Amino acid sequence: MMGAALHAPEIIPNKLYFRIGEVSDLLEVKPYVLRYWESEFPDIRPSKSKSGQRLYKRRDVEILLKIKELLYQERFTINGARKRLKEMVKNGSSKVVEIVEPKKREERPVVTPASKVEVVEAKPEQESIQKPTPSEVQEIPHSERRKLLLKLRKDLEILLEVVKS
Repeated sequence: MMGAALHAPEIIPNKLYFRIGEVSDLLEVKPYVLRYWESEFPDIRPSKSKSGQRLYKRRDVEILLKIKELLYQERFTINGARKRLKEMVKNGSSKVVEIVEPKKREERPVVTPASKVEVVEAKPEQESIQKPTPSEVQEIPHSERRKLLLKLRKDLEILLEVVKS
């Protein structure tokens, strides 16, 4: 689902309204994530059915796809994604399709969390590994950053026990 946000019209069924469960399935996120994004992004305004169920318009689903891309693929924070969406609208991307399908932009390096990096002994002929800059580290979502820090703490505690013994 990595490129899903880039092909929004292809994956979104041709319907007027979508229930939260349908949007959750389309975006592959839990419904509570959608409800949270509603509170953080003022452009998402689902109406409610008579039974109180959220009804998203196609425009809402397209914006949600863009939000997911910004948060999960481009690793923006919530504030960063909110600013980026405002910037896109401000710069003339008035159509939602233009927001969801941005023009080709230069590729950004992917920052791999330290927990997923395989430790390999350096050889003289290997290129040096580039350390992430502080701005790249800040782009990791808060929840993921917290998990990484907790794992690092646990690893350091284990290391400290080994050193003490």
